[in-house]
Amino acid sequence: MRLMNPVEHARQPDATRRYKVEPYVVAADIYALEGREGRGGWTWYTGAAGWMYRTWLEEVLGFRLQGNRLRIQPSISREWRGFSITYRYGSTRYFIEVQNPDGVSFGIARVELNGSKVPGNVISLTDDGEAHNITVLMGAPLTESTPPASAPPGTESPHDGAGPSGSGPPSSPRTPEPTVPAQIP
Repeated sequence: MRLMNPVEHARQPDATRRYKVEPYVVAADIYALEGREGRGGWTWYTGAAGWMYRTWLEEVLGFRLQGNRLRIQPSISREWRGFSITYRYGSTRYFIEVQNPDGVSFGIARVELNGSKVPGNVISLTDDGEAHNITVLMGAPLTESTPPASAPPGTESPHDGAGPSGSGPPSSPRTPEPTVPAQIP
């Protein structure tokens, strides 16, 4: 995620002088021309921010919405011990907490909706005006007799430094409101 974060281009004074654009918006271009290497361009006239948001939300945080069905399948750094997302579905709020106690990059051990296990780890969303809690426990899939386990050593997230994917920028009026740690590992 650091590769895609525009703030990373302005952490040091010489990097700021080289980048020359606002570090709080996503540049569509980073120049490679001699004498202009690393300079940003087209910051306010791009769909790059929408693509970056979609990539982080869908591919990294694993927020997968299809109609009224939601699946959370994160692909995060092992250093992350969790994150949360508040999602509004019509007049209903879903408070999603992802826990990563074993420090894995991917894999879902269990999903709960309001304290009850969700079969198949797919949540059927309802617009009932209530608040609902979703807990996602990362790790190896659990059976009734299997304790939590870590992912195999050397398992890496397939999205470390990966670029955007998908079919277009977000267009749903029901937009998730991610709440991630202030210190992104």
